[in-house]
Amino acid sequence: MSVTVGIVRFPGTNCDLDTLDALTELGARTVLLHSDETSLGSVDAVVIPGGFAHGDYLRTGAIARFSPIMDAVASFASAGGPIVGICNGFQVLTEAGLLPGALRPNAGLSFLCQPQQVVMASVNHVLGHGLSTSEVLHIPINHFEGNYVCDRLTLQRLREKGQVVMRYVGNPNGSLDDIAGICNEMGNVVGLMPHPERATSELLGSTDGCRLLEALLEAAASTRRVVDGRTA
Repeated sequence: MSVTVGIVRFPGTNCDLDTLDALTELGARTVLLHSDETSLGSVDAVVIPGGFAHGDYLRTGAIARFSPIMDAVASFASAGGPIVGICNGFQVLTEAGLLPGALRPNAGLSFLCQPQQVVMASVNHVLGHGLSTSEVLHIPINHFEGNYVCDRLTLQRLREKGQVVMRYVGNPNGSLDDIAGICNEMGNVVGLMPHPERATSELLGSTDGCRLLEALLEAAASTRRVVDGRTA
């Protein structure tokens, strides 16, 4: 079943077309959604891609979270719709309260753009289909504010409820508990700092990103089947 993925574009987003191309290559229909729109239309999944929403002014993602499209994104999340925020998109999701915690500047205040190994910490989420825990993936990072932080009780809940999606191998940015990605309790909203759309070809150094994006498409298809009444 072909699914439609909406890709949200804010002023300053710069990974939208990379994400669109990667998902299209995997067989998805894609549509770009501007931040001033108030509806997602009939999409089956949403991706908030990387970039520098609103120039990262004030605080990364803090302005983007007030964009009209985010009300529709929040409603889609509440209904169980699959949502993935990549890098800047992860930051937006935390600012919007759709994921706990926050992203702050990297340890050492260095911008990081490099290949990165991550290990899957859980698979009970929309990026987990076909993957197993403890599996190592090669997914590049490209960020200045990827240092994940949260309070002690939040970290305890993330661990207990299996909401840590992936951890860094050799923590590059100082993230608490080596966290590279998390999900909400339902598992339908995921935020991650690594860029799977940049790991879709051996020419790019890895195809491991395809596995995460394929898992998203499978989650979208499964959700669609339930909505359409085709499964119990």
